[in-house]
Amino acid sequence: MNKKELTKILNDHKKWLNDDGGTRADLTGAVLTGAVLTDAVLTRAVLTDADLTGADLDYSCWPLWCGSKNAKVDAKIAAQLAAHFCALDCDDKDYQKARNAILKFAQTSHRAVDLGLVEEK
Repeated sequence: MNKKELTKILNDHKKWLNDDGGTRADLTGAVLTGAVLTDAVLTRAVLTDADLTGADLDYSCWPLWCGSKNAKVDAKIAAQLAAHFCALDCDDKDYQKARNAILKFAQTSHRAVDLGLVEEK
């Protein structure tokens, strides 16, 4: 998907969220490899309630603000996000407790080896 197509989908999605016409973003199976979801054109991508099931988000920028609330994802994307969380270097005891709680799931991510969460076989 090119930047122009993605921008149109996300702009229509913003309209849909604001009850101003538009349509809900359906990015099911979209190849978003390397997509910057917070660039100057998009400002801050609003992924609230967008469907990203089966999308390829490798090397993309997931928005770290509330605009991704309720985004529909599959286990692959959830594990990938968990893996990135578990790869952080934070010595806070509450972080460590949360990390340990999801580490097994995070290790199922296809990026777990790259992130140092499991050893390459």
